[in-house]
Amino acid sequence: MSLIPATILTGFLGSGKTTLLKRVLSEAHGQKIAVIENEFGEENIDSDILVSDTQEQIIQMSNGCICCTIREDLRGALRDLAEKKRTGELVFDRVVIETTGLADPGPVAQTFFMDDEIAESYLLDSILTLVDAKHAAMQLNDRQEARRQVGFADQIFISKTDLVAPAEVDALMHRLKHMNPRAPQKAVHFGEVSLAEVFDLRGFNLNAKLDIDPDFLKDEVHDHGHDHDHDGHDEHVHGEHCDHPSHQDEPAGHGHHHHHDDDVKSFVFKSDKPFDPARLEDFLGAVVNIYGPRMLRYKGVLHMKGTDRKVIFQGVHQLMGSDLGPAWGGDEARGSKMVFIGIDLPRDIFLQGLTQCLVV
Repeated sequence: MSLIPATILTGFLGSGKTTLLKRVLSEAHGQKIAVIENEFGEENIDSDILVSDTQEQIIQMSNGCICCTIREDLRGALRDLAEKKRTGELVFDRVVIETTGLADPGPVAQTFFMDDEIAESYLLDSILTLVDAKHAAMQLNDRQEARRQVGFADQIFISKTDLVAPAEVDALMHRLKHMNPRAPQKAVHFGEVSLAEVFDLRGFNLNAKLDIDPDFLKDEVHDHGHDHDHDGHDEHVHGEHCDHPSHQDEPAGHGHHHHHDDDVKSFVFKSDKPFDPARLEDFLGAVVNIYGPRMLRYKGVLHMKGTDRKVIFQGVHQLMGSDLGPAWGGDEARGSKMVFIGIDLPRDIFLQGLTQCLVV
């Protein structure tokens, strides 16, 4: 039986997760969706779209979708759903897990890799994060959980942009881009999102980045004002003439750390020299061992000595995987590019260590 795709939906309190879910569940797309809700959530899917017998943990919806409230353990709920699907007791095509407003999506994502039984039934597709534009600045400043949710995201949806000035939305998007350059951002209105932007994003498929973004290895000439040179350092500095909203209120020549110097940050390592596989494996093993809990998401395309194929790698916390990708093209410039997103990661240690893993 093919694997059941799973999506993790996370986001700030009041950001519109339930509105988005309602839309996804009620849209006539012909897919039957099972939703796993954390019952500690401040907002539950309204009972008017459920055909409910509240004693049941699993509730059938009027359009054939299923809603399941977690009372104990996510693993138990996932196993239960998969078993009922296998026996034909329940019919559904995919699963959406709605986390509570302050949940860390990391352990939820890890469940899909660490539990063999879950891994045999499900394929984790992506983590979606909803950000409330009106309250985002305060929530990002005050709550590390909110910053972590941004760092984990494969796709960021920004709600309530109509309630704030365009300059504020622009500043927020700039700030989110610093924290997570991997995730596309989209402003959404009342949860109106096309399903193509919600499902089958393949954020955890090792080869997905190459499939959807062939320019991943090319220099981003304008990555919100940051050009990265080969050892991963930012060349661009915001000086006194920078008029970007998120850099106002800063002393002149303040450098690229803008007004909100968030603890969730990203950095890029690039090199056109090949990696020594044994040295790289030792180094990555060591940093994941030490900094794993603070490493939210990391991903890369690697040029490795000894193979004519690209090596794709990615990880969540301490879980890291790699795979051989397609062959390098005959006239394609070979090179490595890695993106790390984490909490106060020692950028210099990573960049120096990776440089020392290159074949000289």
